[in-house]
Amino acid sequence: MAEAARRIDRIDTAARFTQADADALNARFAGVSTRDMLAAVFSEGLVGRIAAVSSFGAESAVLLHLLADIDRNVPVLFLETGKHFPETLTYRDELIRRLGLTNVINLTPDPELLARRDETGLRWSFDPDGCCEIRKVQPLAKALGGYDATITGRKGFQNAARAGLPQFEIDLTDQAARLKINPLADWSGDQIKAYMEAAGLPAHPLAAQGYPSIGCMPCTSTVAPGEDPRSGRWKGWDKTECGIHVDGAVQELPPGYEPYL
Repeated sequence: MAEAARRIDRIDTAARFTQADADALNARFAGVSTRDMLAAVFSEGLVGRIAAVSSFGAESAVLLHLLADIDRNVPVLFLETGKHFPETLTYRDELIRRLGLTNVINLTPDPELLARRDETGLRWSFDPDGCCEIRKVQPLAKALGGYDATITGRKGFQNAARAGLPQFEIDLTDQAARLKINPLADWSGDQIKAYMEAAGLPAHPLAAQGYPSIGCMPCTSTVAPGEDPRSGRWKGWDKTECGIHVDGAVQELPPGYEPYL
């Protein structure tokens, strides 16, 4: 453990990260609460320039709440694809207000690229990968050039592909070896629910209607009880990701915490 801590002190963010760096961070923060891990990452400058990526979806409020308690000015990147449910945009604005987030950045697709490759706005119906590339992958990749690490809301229980997700990993989609942090990797659905209730966080308006995972409106459908939470994403397609990427949840709240109004 001491060796892992010393290794972290020597991370050179100018050269970005290696798998050894991710392993050292996972070793240091094994068994550490999510809140304490995030606080150390920010206060000690362990990962350089950092931004969170949020969909403002069904479970996004938990991570955003944890971040807001540490630094309300952390950059939060939101992919404004032009295809969101109206309820998601309303929910985004409500969480910004309630949590006092001061640095939410809306990323939009390149208008010239949209005009060339998705003039009708229907690319999602015959090429969902291409639609995600235009509306999500490319805008995010452009924005992330100024950051060394990103924070995501991914969780291991969401589908089989995410099982065993580590807290710290190398972003394999990024040739510059950016670090990806998954603070809620080992949280369960029940823990997410318990935290939201304890913190007085509002639910996404569509969550009660059978949408446990919410993306763009054309490619998101309801999920039957017992199905993977993300099985309603791109239903009917061989696609589970857009391409951009615990017991004691209530105890993560600070002492004397009062829920947001």
